[in-house]
This record gives sequence, structure tokens and C-alpha cells, in this order.
Amino acid sequence: MKKSIIIIGAALLLPLAASAQSLNIRLAGAATYNFGATDYSEASFESRNITVADHSFGLDSVALIYVDDTVLANNNVVVKYTDNAAEVIVAGNLLNYVSADIAGADVVITQSDAVSDTECGEITYTLCGNSGNGSFKMLGAYKASFVLDGLQLSSQSGAALNFDNGKRIALKSNEGTVNVLADCAGGSQKGAIVCKGHLEFKGKGSLQVTGNSSHAIYSKEYVELKNTALTVTDAVKDGINCAQYFAMESGTLTIAQSGDDGIQVSYKDAVNREAEDTGSITIKGGTLNITTKTKAAKSLKAENDITVSGGKLTLEVTGNGVWDAAKLKTKAAACIGADGNVLINGGELHLTASGSGGKGISCDGQLTVDDGSIWIKTTGGMYAYVNGVENHNYTGNTDNINSDYKSSPKGIKADGDIYINGGIIDIATSGNGAEGIEAKATITIGGGTLNIKSYDDGINSTNDMVINGGSVCVVSTAGDGLDSNANLTIAGGSVQAYAAKSPEMGLDAATENGCAVIFTGGSILAVGGGNSGPTTSATTQAFISLTNTVTAGTEITIKDGDAIMTTFTVPAYYGTTDTPLSAPAFGPGGGTRPGAQGGLLLSAPGMESGKTYSVTIGSIAATATAKLR
Repeated sequence: MKKSIIIIGAALLLPLAASAQSLNIRLAGAATYNFGATDYSEASFESRNITVADHSFGLDSVALIYVDDTVLANNNVVVKYTDNAAEVIVAGNLLNYVSADIAGADVVITQSDAVSDTECGEITYTLCGNSGNGSFKMLGAYKASFVLDGLQLSSQSGAALNFDNGKRIALKSNEGTVNVLADCAGGSQKGAIVCKGHLEFKGKGSLQVTGNSSHAIYSKEYVELKNTALTVTDAVKDGINCAQYFAMESGTLTIAQSGDDGIQVSYKDAVNREAEDTGSITIKGGTLNITTKTKAAKSLKAENDITVSGGKLTLEVTGNGVWDAAKLKTKAAACIGADGNVLINGGELHLTASGSGGKGISCDGQLTVDDGSIWIKTTGGMYAYVNGVENHNYTGNTDNINSDYKSSPKGIKADGDIYINGGIIDIATSGNGAEGIEAKATITIGGGTLNIKSYDDGINSTNDMVINGGSVCVVSTAGDGLDSNANLTIAGGSVQAYAAKSPEMGLDAATENGCAVIFTGGSILAVGGGNSGPTTSATTQAFISLTNTVTAGTEITIKDGDAIMTTFTVPAYYGTTDTPLSAPAFGPGGGTRPGAQGGLLLSAPGMESGKTYSVTIGSIAATATAKLR
């Protein structure tokens, strides 16, 4: 219950009740300071001043003095919004360390840097209430925690929340609450939430943010996410833009729509970087849903590395490719785009790209997959910029088009090496030039399960391709199955490579340039218009060649007498428009076409040169003599 105080006489001693009451002093256009009876037993009036806790307030600056039953705990500040007004209540122990300026529902808090040198320590600010014309700004240079307790705040002048503080800001959404923030349109602010330091999202409540002028969330340093349900409903530019790094441990992050990248991370300082200034994205857990519709946008974009070790990521890009007139090259959208390396060692990734030249994963460095489940689907055509004209579904000859002037769809593309050591990878691509996996360097597969249905090459490497283990099944409708532009070595695992008709090959290596095909192990089935077979004495496992028709679902068995050496089953999506994707969200494409007749190359562990083996292809039986080259 609130009680007014009437001042009579020049001097007065005001005792506070022993019960849990407090004296509140509200300054004009500023904060209300809350003094609990247990900590401050009396206040004195003298010469038009009131003194509490050794601090004197001039009555000319006091708007209201009252007593009520609310006692604010030490180190706490509460900001309440009501329509076009705001109230700031500050715990008495922070009297010398927190001040506020209030203009309507626009609040500016100044936190003294000296608070770090006192027993007060970190301050907790609770923001609540509703205003369609309000904002909050905090000035300071010491870390602070903020609790959002059912806050709905839309600014008409700038950012909704502006933390002008270069230290750590913890932003907690209270469990069971829905908090909604939006900034004004057409402003110069960098986001609806702006932080000069590093921003940590916590709590089990939900937070919805709309960026009407630029990004939804901007942090000059890192952003971390744990537990909370954070939604970017829309953003003119990036959903989240930060420097140093972005890290997600748990919770749910949804970026429903953004005018540029979903999450973009850059180096804070490209020259004199601190240890945490990695320019990276790290996903350890939680649920991440991002949709971007802008040309050449990325769901995840990092100037350095991207690492996924857990969680469920559903990333979609729908934007077409675009011509970059400044750099004189094409750019395309990608679900994951890293200027550095990409490492996936866990988690579940569902990646779709539907625009011209779109990619599932694209990195300028090395890509490594050690574990996890990855489903990728691209449906866009080739983007080409020819004679000053954009083409989003170029189907013409590209032999005379500089690579900077075209961008083909890819499931996975890396400018560096690719290493696949485990996990499950399902890829389906369509469109001219659309490959499943491409490396501009080497590809090494040591484990995992790969199912690829591509329009162009299933797996393509500029340098050597080596398969040491795992299960690899690739089907190309217009290109090669495995295409190495250098040496191709198969030393283990199970390999099935299906290509289009001649001149495309199930296995294709640059033997015309003196490079080699080497078999030293593994079960191998290659089907195509032809195949590159072993050519050097380095091959220790023999192979056999046949010419037969194979169709989807056909079982192929190699026997040494009565002993089965290996068995293959032609995948259901061979010779059809079905995709290999097992993710329910993708589903089969439907439709069929006849199986292709071409060269078959088969090999199995223990196969010896000069020995005859029996082969059954469905109901057809054949024999062939193995050779080494």
C-alpha cells in the first residue's frame, strides 16, 4: 500500500516501520530509488533536503516521496513500461551507481564504471510492460544482466534495446513469458537489439525480434544462445550480425525471414585480433531454423570456420545467383557458407537451395565430415552472366564461359580438400552443372554412408580422389559417377558409381594426362558409357568388365565358385526421377525411365588376375576373367 508523505516544519525525522516497507524517492524525469526498512531505518528532512543513506536529495529535484510494501532486492533495477510512459525503480544500494533519464517511454540508464570496484558487483535489470513508442538504452563499461519479463517494446526513434556497453550483457527471457521487440523503420540504428559488447541470450522464455531498419540483432562482439526460444520474425538485412563469433548450445533459434544472411559473423578486428575473435560459427545443440530469400544470401555466413557438432539445423535458401559488378564474378546462395573451413562432427542437417546456382554447403577452405546426418537438396538451375545478361537456368555450352561468369548448383562445394570419415550424407541435385560433391583440391573418403543423385557428376575432385572405406553410392543422370581430374584410388569400402551414357563414365580419372586408377581393396561396381580402369602396377586387386543392362532394384552378385564375394543392389532411384533422400520432408520425386546399358566394371576383395568369376545380374548369368589393368 502506497502512503504519501507531507512535509511540515524545517526539520523532521521520519522513522520507517519495522515491517517489510520501503521509502521511495522519485526524481523528476528520472529514477525512483527504493530504500528498504531493514537496510535504511530512517530518513531526515532539513533545509528543503531529504537525506537517506548518507545521500541528500534536494526537494526541488524530487517529484514524489512515498512509502509502500515493495522492497527491491539489492543490486536490482526494474523498468516498467505502460503505453507512452516508463518508470525506473532502483534499489537503494545502487544510489551512487545507477541513474536514469526518462522522456515518455524512452529510458536511458547510466551505470557507473565504479560499480566494479564495490561490493555491489553485477547489477540485474528487469524490463517489463508494454509500449508501442518506447526504448531502452544502457550506458556503462561493466557487465550486467537483463531479465525480460513479458516485455513488449517498439521504438519509434531507434533501437528497442541499445546496450552501449563493451562488456558482457546477459539477456534472459523469463520462463513462461513472451517478449516482443521491434525498432523503427528508416533509422540509422544497426538493429532492434544493439550491443557494443558481447551478448548472451539465456532463459526458458521466448523472445521475438523484428529489424525494421537493418539487422534484427547486432553485436559488435560475440553472440551466444542457450535455452531460450529466440525468433527473428523479419529483418531488413541480417537476422543476426555479430563479430568475434556466434555460438549456440541449446534452445531454439528461428529466423523466419531476412533481407540478407540469416546469421553473419565477421572478424571484430582483421589485424589485431583477440583470442575470441575467431570470426566463426559453432553449433553444439538446440534447434535452428533459418529461411533466407534474398539473392546470394547465406543461412549461416562466417568469415572464418563453421563447426556443427550437435542439434537440428533446417536451413533453406531460395534466392537466385547474382552478378557482383565490383568483383567481376557471380555469387550464389548457400545454406552454409564459410570463408574458412567447415567441420561437421554431429547433429542433423536439412539443407535446401532452390535458387539458381544455390548450394547446400560452400566453403573456401577445407571441409570435414566426421559424424552427423546431412540431407541436401538443390533444385535451381545454373546461373550465368553472359554478354551482360543474367540467365537463371542456363543450359547452353559452358566451355567458353569463364568460371567467374557462372555458378552451378552443388550439394557440397569446397575450394580446399574434402575429408569424409563418418556420418550419413544424402544429396540430390538438379539443373545444368549440378554436382553432388565438388572439391577444387583432393577428396578423401574414409567412412560414412553417402547416397548421391546428381544431374552432373556425383563426386568431382580437381586433384586426387581416394576412397579408403565407407559406403558410397552415386547416380548421375547427365555426368560421371566419380570424376577425378587427377588420380583415383579405391582401397576399401563399398563403391557404386552410376553414370549417364557415353562419353560419361562410372569411374573417370585423368588417365589421358598420365594419371592413374588404382584398386587395392573394396567392393566396386561402376556403370556408365565407359569406365577408367586401373592402369599401373600399383593395383593389387583385379577387376572384371561386362556389358549389360541394369535397372533399379537389380541385384548383382559376384561369385568365386559357390562362394559369394560381394553383392550389390542397384538403388531404387537409378534410372528414375526419384531422389535418394530419406528425410521425410523431401520425399520421392516419382516417375521412371528405362535403365541404361553400358560398361560394367566390378571388383571385390580377394579378386585375382587371370581367374574366372561368375556374375549374376538379376536373372542373367555371365562369366568373366579378372585382370589387373
